[in-house]
Amino acid sequence: MSIFTSVDASRAWAEIDLDALTSNLGVVRSRIGPGTALLLVAKADAYGHGAVSVAHHALAAGVDALCVTTSEEARELLRAGIRARTVVLGPVFDEQASYAIRNGIEVCVPSRALAQAVEQVARGLARAARVHVKVDTGMGRLGMSPTEALDVLARIRASRDLELAGVMTHLAAVDGGRSPGAGLQLDVFERFLAAARERDLLAGRDVWVHAANSAAVLSGLGPRYDAVRVGIAAFGIAPDPSLATRELTPVLSVRTRVVHVGELARGRSVGYGSTWTARRPSRIAVLPVGYDDGVSWRLGNRGSVLLRGRRAPIVGRISMNYTSVDVTDIPGVELGERATLVGEDGAERIRVEELAELAGTVPYEITCSIGRRVSRTWLSDRSPSPTATLVT
Repeated sequence: MSIFTSVDASRAWAEIDLDALTSNLGVVRSRIGPGTALLLVAKADAYGHGAVSVAHHALAAGVDALCVTTSEEARELLRAGIRARTVVLGPVFDEQASYAIRNGIEVCVPSRALAQAVEQVARGLARAARVHVKVDTGMGRLGMSPTEALDVLARIRASRDLELAGVMTHLAAVDGGRSPGAGLQLDVFERFLAAARERDLLAGRDVWVHAANSAAVLSGLGPRYDAVRVGIAAFGIAPDPSLATRELTPVLSVRTRVVHVGELARGRSVGYGSTWTARRPSRIAVLPVGYDDGVSWRLGNRGSVLLRGRRAPIVGRISMNYTSVDVTDIPGVELGERATLVGEDGAERIRVEELAELAGTVPYEITCSIGRRVSRTWLSDRSPSPTATLVT
């Protein structure tokens, strides 16, 4: 496996396996079939995996479009030479809307007021804005009621400044079709779509109807409509433990190196608050990563890392810049040795889902929390492409 970017081996680095990404996208494609557009959600720096390189590779692997949350995220992709169809899922205002419209980026409108605001910006630019109407079918966050959405669709059809690009909803169930709530939401969406079709409000150029996310795809929830929005599953992570499958391959590994090894007498403590005390003479290795790098504070005295293919328990509290592990039972650990925080070492693997469960959070938070000091390195067995030279 070739490495295309430099690694700061003295601190910490994240390895992004682009071949695993390709494999996961293939799994998704096999589940949704060839007739459904595959939209990769690359928001939050592709969930901490590096949006630019991930987007380039995913498009080469057959992804049909990209989704982000903000106009700024879309701008980053555009500046990196990415010209694919891109949808901003979050609300855009003023200059954000102007930038999106001027550059052909599609935007989501979750309310009548925002649709009017986007229309006004587009009128000033003398260029139609391509919009996705977001319907709230039960998420209770962004989106309009089906009745309001029908009114907005009628406004779009009558407007020279708005062009319909899509109609969407957002499913609340983290386990997709295994939750009755998901089916109820789709029932609401189906009734809305029937009413919109009856009034001929869904016609247009390349209009996508989309609702399914990673949880929906992995649970087999239908219908698929014209497109699906897949994020976390593309990175080999199940959005809920009930949806875990061996078909998905983890894309992310996070590694660091031992910067100190010391002997600790029985009865001595480690870290702030002295929350761990040695019950025997112990050997403690210190890693130069902490919660500023994305190691959850809640993993103190609960988590572990891999050294020499074995698990070393985290002892004491996680601090901002350092994590201590007990290597008493792993003979020969020395200064400079590689430690794995996420990923595989020998027969052992630490998955993001495991860390999330230990920390009492969701896998999304684990990957999105990886700090800027952790360099990203993109790996592939294939020939280097221009995307692989980009470093966040």
